[in-house]
Amino acid sequence: MRINAKYKTIIFAFLMAFSISFFISFILVSINFGYSSEFLPKWLKIWSQAFICAFFGAYFFPRVIQKIMGKIVFIEKPSKITKPLP
Repeated sequence: MRINAKYKTIIFAFLMAFSISFFISFILVSINFGYSSEFLPKWLKIWSQAFICAFFGAYFFPRVIQKIMGKIVFIEKPSKITKPLP
């Protein structure tokens, strides 16, 4: 499949939001409601809502976080200096 590179960010955000919202909503609906005859309708409703939130988060948060990360200075922990053998 060949897709124009300008769509890379939006496709990445879509796939991340799709997979993460799928997984998290499934687990949380399972924990909170259990497996009953209403599980699938509840899960699909909650998943659709979670996906919308996750998509906007996956699209906009990395940009903000990259700006924040650019302001942080990371340093290497100095290693122990060993004395040279004679």
